[in-house]
Amino acid sequence: MDLLAGYGTAAIIAALLAAFGSAFVRGLTGFGMAILLVPILALALSPVHAVLLTNFLSVFIGLSEIRRLLRNAEKSAWVIIALVAVTTPLGLYALSLTTPAIARVVIAFIALSAFVAILLPRRGALDHHPATTGGVGILSGLMTGYAGMPGPPVVPYYVGRDIPRETAKASMLLIFTCASSAGLVSGTALGVLEWNLALLAALLFPAVLLGNRLGDRLSGRIADRTWRICVGAVLGAAAVAALIKAVG
Repeated sequence: MDLLAGYGTAAIIAALLAAFGSAFVRGLTGFGMAILLVPILALALSPVHAVLLTNFLSVFIGLSEIRRLLRNAEKSAWVIIALVAVTTPLGLYALSLTTPAIARVVIAFIALSAFVAILLPRRGALDHHPATTGGVGILSGLMTGYAGMPGPPVVPYYVGRDIPRETAKASMLLIFTCASSAGLVSGTALGVLEWNLALLAALLFPAVLLGNRLGDRLSGRIADRTWRICVGAVLGAAAVAALIKAVG
């Protein structure tokens, strides 16, 4: 329980608010929980613990809606998931060798890269060459292990194409759920996973569940163009905030 004992009341409240806010964004856009939550948690926890705690939360919320994700996800998601499973351990191992200060800066720049990528021109619905899909899977796995953020390569890959919003969201969320599972398995294999993190995740999960449901409900009521603007705005805000905190 040492990990929980290190949290004061104010820190727990801040973590709950961050969990709620990041999950709301997840429900609204189909991504964003890790990008928003990991940099905040990394201010109070070691980067490794912040990543693994976020992985627990991502798995919990993903399992709560797994039927919808399996039904609506694009087939390309499974190719990416397979590559993520292979490359996640490499990213987590690199994180375990990195000093916390450097890791926080790298995590911030990863968030920034997602914002830059989303600004690229939109592509056709079928514009996903196997090499592109493979590259997205490899990068996503490395970023899952190193930063708990499979999103930076995945979000532009799906949101940047003219496919139905629900297909894009379900594909991204299925990948994120499986990527987080791979992160936890890798953490266990490398001996860096502390199971007290599961207890802390259980404490934060009600806030995640509520935020996700509210965001998903709102997502169904806004136009596609508005949704894509929200995606870009979230990525930009997260990148700037993470960079300021890392440098500061």
